[in-house]
Amino acid sequence: MSINAGVVGGSGYTGGEVLRLLLRHPELHLAAAQSNSAAGSRLSTVHPDLLGETELRFCEALPAGLDVLFLCLGHGHSTSFMQRMPAMEGTCIIDLSRDFRPGNEETDNFIYGLPELHGATLRAARKQKLNVANPGCFATGILLGLLPLAAAGHLQSDVHISAITGSTGAGRALTETGHFSWRSANAQVYQAFTHPHLPEIRASLRRADEHFDQALHFLPFRGAFQRGIISAIYTRSALTQKAAEDLYRDFYARHPFVHLSDANPDLKQVVNTNKCVIGITRAKEMLLITSVIDNLLKGAAGQAIQNANLMFGLPETMGLHLKAGVY
Repeated sequence: MSINAGVVGGSGYTGGEVLRLLLRHPELHLAAAQSNSAAGSRLSTVHPDLLGETELRFCEALPAGLDVLFLCLGHGHSTSFMQRMPAMEGTCIIDLSRDFRPGNEETDNFIYGLPELHGATLRAARKQKLNVANPGCFATGILLGLLPLAAAGHLQSDVHISAITGSTGAGRALTETGHFSWRSANAQVYQAFTHPHLPEIRASLRRADEHFDQALHFLPFRGAFQRGIISAIYTRSALTQKAAEDLYRDFYARHPFVHLSDANPDLKQVVNTNKCVIGITRAKEMLLITSVIDNLLKGAAGQAIQNANLMFGLPETMGLHLKAGVY
């Protein structure tokens, strides 16, 4: 079958990644890419790497007959787009902003799209006429590092998180902290203890363990690299090293994109892939969980395609067999 897909906000980093994945997907057909700023321009004018891949141009208005629509808009813009969008009967929405995630403008017809937590619900979403709120990038890496502990009732102490993200996490629009001269050879803590992904992290941990009520201490960092997020998470735990490793392997045995590593994970294992690699270290009474993802793929566009695969009954990994940039 051919599933017609559209992208709104296709000129940004995340939108560009969705376009690239759709152009190579065996079943999801890129039928339209909408952009107010680039309407009429070829996709390859905005994303030069697509030269020779497609002659499609950005449109101003979406065509009818789309099966799935990816919203790659800035935070706050998806809500207004949905309000003014004409009724598109039968079109599934996958929103990559935080507008419809837990703790924001939640609605009854949006579900949280973390496949490792809500896989069964995502598979039934089309039948139930539900749309998907794609998780945030920090939230994805952190939750994948914590879900096995939460689901087994082993999050009994405060959780401490330090995570650093690449410059693409700030989006394509130029900002003071996005300049090369600022980012290069530099690092900075920002939104300490108040990051907007915290509500969805807490809500998801409570979904895994309804009794979870521990404090989350989150320090996000801006890093001097382009792609990826590395999260270092520690909490008190009575689990032995082997018990913790067995817990994680069992939890993720049926989830094709999450892998437990015997070695200390690094970003180059996952950049340009839809993988999450996790490492576990027992140190005195603490359990240290290290989680690495690509913020634009498993943290955004790749996970959105993964969700679309689940919604349309396709193999979860379809179109997502990607090559890491290890050198």
